[in-house]
Amino acid sequence: MGGRDVFEYALVRVVPRIERGEMINAGVLVYCRAAAFVGARVHLDEARLRCLDPEVDVAGVRAALRGYQEICTGGEDAGQAGGDDPGRRFRWLTAPRSTIVQPGPIHTGLTADPRAEVDRLLDLLVR
Repeated sequence: MGGRDVFEYALVRVVPRIERGEMINAGVLVYCRAAAFVGARVHLDEARLRCLDPEVDVAGVRAALRGYQEICTGGEDAGQAGGDDPGRRFRWLTAPRSTIVQPGPIHTGLTADPRAEVDRLLDLLVR
């Protein structure tokens, strides 16, 4: 399996009414230690989200999803986490939360291109 590295990924889910537990997938996080890479892509299907909760704060959900992407990118926009290494940022983003926007469980795989894996998983599991 030459040229392929282990990577980890988690879905980013939106649970608009925590008490009901219904969710939609709205993004994916990918971490590959060998490539020192962490990345996120999001896609929010507002119509599906409003089916679960017509009163949902869509702007708030979009802001939270943007935060996941900014933390993956690092730098000033990521706040305090921006200076952390990719692995620490991934672990922080995938820590369990009981908020409207939350990470799912972590899964693993093999990839030759972790950056392309983010888009592949978004198309496969979110869109």
